[in-house]
Amino acid sequence: MKIINPPTNRHDTVLPLPLEVRADAWAVDAACSGNPGPMEYQAIDLQTGYRVFHFGPIHGTNNIGEFLAIVHALALCWQKGLHNKTIYSDSYNAILWVSKGKCKTTLERTPQTEQLYQIIARAENWLRTHQYRNPIIKWETSKWGEVPADFGRK
Repeated sequence: MKIINPPTNRHDTVLPLPLEVRADAWAVDAACSGNPGPMEYQAIDLQTGYRVFHFGPIHGTNNIGEFLAIVHALALCWQKGLHNKTIYSDSYNAILWVSKGKCKTTLERTPQTEQLYQIIARAENWLRTHQYRNPIIKWETSKWGEVPADFGRK
């Protein structure tokens, strides 16, 4: 991600964020070459523009990556005591899956996807055993442009 000068109307971020977007937040996104295919995900800190974490590639789907990115962000926030950090995601499905505590993928379970299914099980277990309170907000791409964690491959 290219860092540009902060907008003149914002002094809490180095990114050109809309006024309604909190800067004390992380944005997550996933990318997948094919469906299924090599999938990866990451989080970007909206104050600094720096990458918080990156995972992959691993054989999967974009929706699974979006789900795992949110859970990874929640778990890292929990570990660091950042219980009020907002998480932005452009994936309605992933936000819904996290709220239900279940990755509702239709990806076939095969030897090729077994490692990913183990990661999904760990994420679902984390959601079952932790009462997180971080707000998870839908990134409004049509109003705000691409989520800052976007991989830029479209």
